[in-house]
Formats: sequence, C-alpha cells, structure tokens
Amino acid sequence: MRRLIFATGNEHKMVEIREILGELPVEILSMKDVGIKADIVENGNTFEENALIKAKEVCKLAGEMVLADDSGLEIDYLNGEPGIYSARYMGEDTSYHIKNQNLIDRLEGVPDEKRTARFVCAIAAAFPDGRSFVVRGTIEGIIGYEERGTNGFGYDPIFYLPERGVSTAEIPPEEKNSISHRGNALRKMKELLEREELL
Repeated sequence: MRRLIFATGNEHKMVEIREILGELPVEILSMKDVGIKADIVENGNTFEENALIKAKEVCKLAGEMVLADDSGLEIDYLNGEPGIYSARYMGEDTSYHIKNQNLIDRLEGVPDEKRTARFVCAIAAAFPDGRSFVVRGTIEGIIGYEERGTNGFGYDPIFYLPERGVSTAEIPPEEKNSISHRGNALRKMKELLEREELL
C-alpha cells in the first residue's frame, strides 16, 4: 500500500486526518511515524505559502507524497489577527487558555456583529516529481465571550457558531469534522487527489 505522510507531529490533527481521509487507498502516517524530524521555518505570508513550504521540505526528506497544513484563526475586528501567527501568538509555549482569554479581553465591549471570525486551513500536497497543489477550507463564526466546551483544542472554545448556538469545542468530533475548516480542506484535497489520479 502506498504511503501518505502528513507533515505534523500533532496527534489531535492526525485523528481528524485519518477519520476524513480514511477511505483513500493509502497508509496515512505522521512525520513521527516515519521518523522524520525537521525544523522547518514557515516564513510565508499566507496559510497557503506556509503549507507549501512544509509539504515540499518534508517531501524532499521523505522522497514520498506529503500533505501539510497551515491553519489558524482570523478575527476581523483585530485586522485578521492572530492569522498565520495563530500557533505562535503570545509565544508557542503559552497555554491556549491564556491566549483565548487575551483575545476575549481585546474584544471587550465589541458587539456580536463586529466579532466575526473564521478558522482557515490551507492544505498542500507535494510529490517527488516536483508537482504541488494547495486548497483552502474555512468555517465562519464569531468570537464568544467565554471559553465553552471541552471537545477540540486551541481556539475552539471561543469560536462560536451562532446558527448552532455552540462553540466548536461543544460539538462532537464526528460532527465537527463535517463542518470544520480542516475537514473542508481535507475533503477538497481528497477530491483533487482522486480527480488528478494521484493515488
């Protein structure tokens, strides 16, 4: 069976990825699974650029098909912050509880209609023959007034879906995968790989 390496060491992500891409005729492995350690400098200006940098770099090291993602939270009132710096916002070792509270504090007094935000996920595919592709998935919502829910991770507890009346951390994982930015991007990538007969 062919292997597909996903350029992450994040086990939360790998669970989502395996659930969504599980039907593909490939073995889905993380960098950790294949023993690749790489300190990749993500110095792109967009989610797409960073995903491509990661995918191409790991593809060079592995000599196999690689997928990589770059994702984050864009808050319109804060000019798109934290954006591509979502993971590094306030420092990589800062807990998301502190990051989330900081964003809530920065939006103090801001009404619902101006608290609009989206999760963005760009997924890139890189192949040993030099070909590469990139897709984007998003989910729209607003920033809540407190952390809610224990499902999910990162900024999920403050990302509120008004039409559902819940945060993305209050949705069961299967349901979240069907609407999330990463789920949307993974499904687009799956369609692209199948359409281009790349598997």
